[in-house]
Amino acid sequence: METRKRKLLERPMFDSVIKSADMEKREKWIGYLVGPAGALLLNAVLGSYLNVYYTDVLKLTGVWGGAFLMVFPLISKIIDAITNVIMGYIIDRTRNGQGKARPYLFLAALLLPITGILLFTVPQGNETVEVVWVMLSYNLFYSLAFTIYSMSHNLMVPLSTRNSDQRGVLAVFNNVASVMITGILVALIFPMAVLPALGVDKAAWIKMAVVLSIIALPLTLLEYYFTKERVTQEGAELKEEETVPYMKQLKAVFTDRYMMCLLTYFLISTIGANMKNISLVYFCNYVLGTYADGITQTMVSAIGGIPMGVGIFLVWPLAKKFGKRNVTMAGFVLYAVGGIVCFAAPTNMVVVLIGQFIKNFGGLPSAYVFMALMADTYDHLEWKNGFRVDGAAMSIYSIITVAGVGLTTGIFNILLANAGYVAPEMINGQTVAYVQPAAVQSIITFSFVGMEVFTAIIVIVLLAFVNVEKDLGRKQAEIRERNEKKRIAES
Repeated sequence: METRKRKLLERPMFDSVIKSADMEKREKWIGYLVGPAGALLLNAVLGSYLNVYYTDVLKLTGVWGGAFLMVFPLISKIIDAITNVIMGYIIDRTRNGQGKARPYLFLAALLLPITGILLFTVPQGNETVEVVWVMLSYNLFYSLAFTIYSMSHNLMVPLSTRNSDQRGVLAVFNNVASVMITGILVALIFPMAVLPALGVDKAAWIKMAVVLSIIALPLTLLEYYFTKERVTQEGAELKEEETVPYMKQLKAVFTDRYMMCLLTYFLISTIGANMKNISLVYFCNYVLGTYADGITQTMVSAIGGIPMGVGIFLVWPLAKKFGKRNVTMAGFVLYAVGGIVCFAAPTNMVVVLIGQFIKNFGGLPSAYVFMALMADTYDHLEWKNGFRVDGAAMSIYSIITVAGVGLTTGIFNILLANAGYVAPEMINGQTVAYVQPAAVQSIITFSFVGMEVFTAIIVIVLLAFVNVEKDLGRKQAEIRERNEKKRIAES
């Protein structure tokens, strides 16, 4: 069966169009900017609004006495964590002409639209059927389809090349797709033009999901065809790569200071960011503005998002001059300051906009160069241990991503339910929202503008221990020399 799959993927129709040993322009623009936009857009919409669909459209807040929307995300993320480990194991043992991670982009392109639509086509009328459908569709998307996509997608930068400058450029382009494209559509256009039209109309939400899911298919295929795994090809003939036990790879990850600091940093920042993201709509609806007014969320996202556009031109030159770690640390200082400004007056539009601008400016290095810093650490681990740990490390990275979503979603939902959250109603064809209790508003406010002050401070401390960029060029040269000696010995 494995041989049959390998032969299928090695047919010319599955070959990458990128042939050069060095980074190509179309690789940057299509493979790392345009291609990822479809899947990332779908995921960004779900990350920001799926919980709103559950609480406001399906009205699941009160199911199981308010426990359902807390319990099911947590259980689902345990399943997701298991599938991430399995996927990491599979990637590390995949060997064919298309690479070790790229082949799964093709599979994800087929699965994402199907599972994305199933998330919203929840039958109503029977609570048991509704609950089962929500749990199954959620896990089909996140534990299967998006796990396959995110792990292969996130490995493309580290596996694309060993050239640190080229890898940094690809990391920036990769994050432009996430930060700019999805940010403009999801954070600006969506709340201004789409949310007011959706209201709590289930049929309208389903149509929206169908459109976004279908868009993801061709764009993900573009990402597949316009990327290339040069690092994988470099070591394709080395037998040792195929025989390193998975537990040995995990041990290498968990015993390395740099990797553990980076993964802990990612965990802390992910929890803060997820809590902010899930509470954004609620904050704009009930604290800063009125329900789906079409302007509050757009203003918060627009003013806060302007620095992300500037970051395309600023971040990489600064990172090259001062170091990726140092620039990221300085950015998180600004991030904490911006959060304090917002938290000081969360109901004042001007103050919140100023604080959001400062926060997002400070978040630029983290958004654009983190994956390049991770890629440096992959090379450091290969130099240190003599083998790659891409799949093992990425499985932990992905577990943090999904566990953070489940943890924050569950906590936020149970806090809302216990504080007395009141879902809006559809009355005479119109969406009618209610003023939330003071306790609900306090929870929403801390989630959106308060928590990230603390997470930013913790991250600054962690980054102080990550000087992986030191002597990286020498380590990469030693890796190439070592691999060349192995090839000669095996020939």
